Amino acid sequence: MAFTPRATVSLLAAALTVLVTLNSTAAFSQQRTQERRGERAGEFDFYVLSLSWSPTFCATQGSGNRDQCGTDKNFRFVVHGLWPQYEKGYPDFCSSGEPARVPNNVGRPFMDIMPSMGLIGHQWRKHGSCTGLSQREYLAKTREAFNRIRIPDDLASGRAALTLSTDAIEEKFVAANPGMSRRGIATSCEGRRLEEVRICLTKDLRFRDCAEVDRSGCRISSVTMPPAR
Repeated sequence: MAFTPRATVSLLAAALTVLVTLNSTAAFSQQRTQERRGERAGEFDFYVLSLSWSPTFCATQGSGNRDQCGTDKNFRFVVHGLWPQYEKGYPDFCSSGEPARVPNNVGRPFMDIMPSMGLIGHQWRKHGSCTGLSQREYLAKTREAFNRIRIPDDLASGRAALTLSTDAIEEKFVAANPGMSRRGIATSCEGRRLEEVRICLTKDLRFRDCAEVDRSGCRISSVTMPPAR
């Protein structure tokens, strides 16, 4: 079947109309979901600071991420995100007066702890938008939370692969951080590798327990921490 130029233009216009409608419907659906759950920026119970073991990410997902996984990079524990949480569940993608995109001049000063502008932008849109903070305030809060944590020396070195139980990893963090309890920390795994350590903090960044996060931790007997380069 041959299409005239006018018919082709009409088809393209119709396709564009459908695409715009779908996008608008998805945005409205997300907004309505937030309203049904009562999600409002700044209304949450506590934070989770998620620390990612960078060698695992680079080995499993980060082959194209030169900022974090390039041959000249040597990251160890980095921030995946600072996440506002409810006692059960969490808010996400909240309405905010801030732009969706994080400008380079705002995000790049934090790439020593969050080594990708893509990561920084995604964390702002999904989680930071629900804190009630501005982009600059959210990233400053993230650094403050990261600086609050002492990473155990033998886990931080990355000189050689380590295989440990998840209990041992959590116990090392608890021992290195007075006030932290085993009920306020959880590990996650990617296969049999350590993926993340998740630490629960109050809004003013004191350690606290968090039953739901604790229950969601990795349950295999042991995990490996691949070495850093």
